[in-house]
Amino acid sequence: MNKNKLVFLILGIVFLLIMMYISWDIATRTTFPGSKGNLKERMVPSSDEPVR
Repeated sequence: MNKNKLVFLILGIVFLLIMMYISWDIATRTTFPGSKGNLKERMVPSSDEPVR
């Protein structure tokens, strides 16, 4: 294998590992919007917001 191909392959693998780690980190810190119940704060309009 050519030296340039080997460097490209190693950099590609490192890039993919970093992207997989970032994806996993974001996925563990967030929740699916549908999993939250309907909170009273969201259902009742507050006095600060203009009524349409």
